[in-house]
Amino acid sequence: MSGQAASPRALLHLLYNSARALDVVQTAREMGLLEALEKGPVTLGELSTRHGLVPGRLYKFLDCLESLGLVQREQTTDAIVEARYTAAPGLSAAAEAVVGPHSLERDREKYNWGALYGHLPEVLRGERSMPRESFDWPPSTPEQVAGFEASMAAGLGPILEVFRTHGGKLWRPGQKLLEVGGGDGTLAARLLEEHAGLAVDVYNLPSTEGLVTHTREKHALGGRLGFVGGDFLREPLPRGYDAISFVRVLHDWPAETARALMKAAHAALPPGGRLLICEEFRTPERLAAQFFWSYFLMGVDSCVSRLREVQFYLKALTDLGFQQPEVLPGPFELVAATKA
Repeated sequence: MSGQAASPRALLHLLYNSARALDVVQTAREMGLLEALEKGPVTLGELSTRHGLVPGRLYKFLDCLESLGLVQREQTTDAIVEARYTAAPGLSAAAEAVVGPHSLERDREKYNWGALYGHLPEVLRGERSMPRESFDWPPSTPEQVAGFEASMAAGLGPILEVFRTHGGKLWRPGQKLLEVGGGDGTLAARLLEEHAGLAVDVYNLPSTEGLVTHTREKHALGGRLGFVGGDFLREPLPRGYDAISFVRVLHDWPAETARALMKAAHAALPPGGRLLICEEFRTPERLAAQFFWSYFLMGVDSCVSRLREVQFYLKALTDLGFQQPEVLPGPFELVAATKA
C-alpha cells in the first residue's frame, strides 16, 4: 500500500509462500474479514469479537495480510486488540475476481500442511491447533532443545555480520559479556575468535549446558567461554559483566516480559555497562520474510513471537534510564545503550 516496489528478497519470500498466501486471502474473503477491513479502520478487538476469533491468532493472520500489502496497520500501544487495520480500496472485489469461491480441497491434497492449510477459519476460532508432536513450544525434550538451538545457530550469518561490522565500537580488551539465551554458544564462540581480549558466558537453561560444553571444546576456547545455568523468567540476571546481550530473544515474549528483561539487565549492569539487543525489527521486508512463521504460528498459542518496531526498544531503554540508545545498522540491526 506504500507504493514502493518490493525488494527482491521480500518478493521471493512471498512467491515461495504463494499457496499459503492464497489460503489466507480466501479465508479472509469467506469469513467476511475483507469486507470488514475495507470499511475500516477497525480494531483487532472489534474483529475478534465480531467474528469469534482468538486475538493472538488473528494478529498473526493480519500480519500475513499486511505482508502482502493488502492491509495497513496502525498501532500506538502494546495491546494488540487496539491495533487498527484498513484494507486496500477494492480488495474485496479483487479477491472475488482472482481467488473466487472455489474449494481448497485440491490444494489440501497437493500441499501437506494438514493442521492449518485449508482450515484457517477453525484455526482462527481456536477450534484447531498445530499438534504438539509437530511443534512443541517451548522445546521440552533434550532432542527438541538440541534441534531448536541447532536451527538458531544455522541462522547466525546476518547477526555475525552486524557484530563484525561494529566490533571495534563494541568491545575493549578485558571485557566480559553475558549472552542471555545464548543457545549452544555458537555466536559467543565466533565473537571470541574475532576478539582476543573478550570473554563470554552463555546464560541459558541448565539443559543447554552440554551444548555449550561441546561448542567450547570444538573451538578450543577454554575458560574464555563459560556457562551460567538459570531461568531469566524466574531469577535475576547474574552480575559482574561489562555488557549483556539479548540476541533474537525479546521478540519471543510479550511486551511486559521484554520490558522486564531489559529492566533486569539494567539492574545487573554496572554504571557504564552496555546492553545490546539484536533482533529482526518490524519492517515491510522483514514482515514478508516472516510470512511463513506468521502463518505457521497461528496454530501455536504458546508461542507469542512477534516482530516489533525498533522504536519499542528505544523507548523502553530510555524509560529505564539507559543513555544514548542507538541503532547500529546491518542485516539485523543492533541496538546499543549504556547504563548511566
